[in-house]
Amino acid sequence: MVRLRKIIRLFVIRILYVVYTKVYGMHISPLARISVRAKLDKTYPKGINVAEGAYIASGAIVFAHDYARNLHQSTYIGKNCFIGANSIIMCGVHIGDEVIVGAGSVVTKDVPSNCIVAGNPAKVIRTGIHTKIYGQLFVE
Repeated sequence: MVRLRKIIRLFVIRILYVVYTKVYGMHISPLARISVRAKLDKTYPKGINVAEGAYIASGAIVFAHDYARNLHQSTYIGKNCFIGANSIIMCGVHIGDEVIVGAGSVVTKDVPSNCIVAGNPAKVIRTGIHTKIYGQLFVE
């Protein structure tokens, strides 16, 4: 039963990938993983860019527009990143490669590669890290 559930979940994720890329025109690597309950901005979908090996967890929101300031800017998530549950990535933010965004964080500014950010607003709490696929912390 557990194996069947996993197969169904991966099938649903693949269907969502097709909808995001073909219907909405988002730029998402086929090697990225987006949770079923993550929310990607559909107001300016062409501004969503997710690189290979990135993982966006349940409840996370990725914006590519700001209604209050009438902005439509591209948002980038780098390779092998992990975007924690219920975190918010604001429009126009560039997240570097191998970054971990803590659960519930609000990312309002660009994030350099190889670090962990957390908080509201998100701040760098650790640098010099390396991650594997889907943003799993590589421990030497």
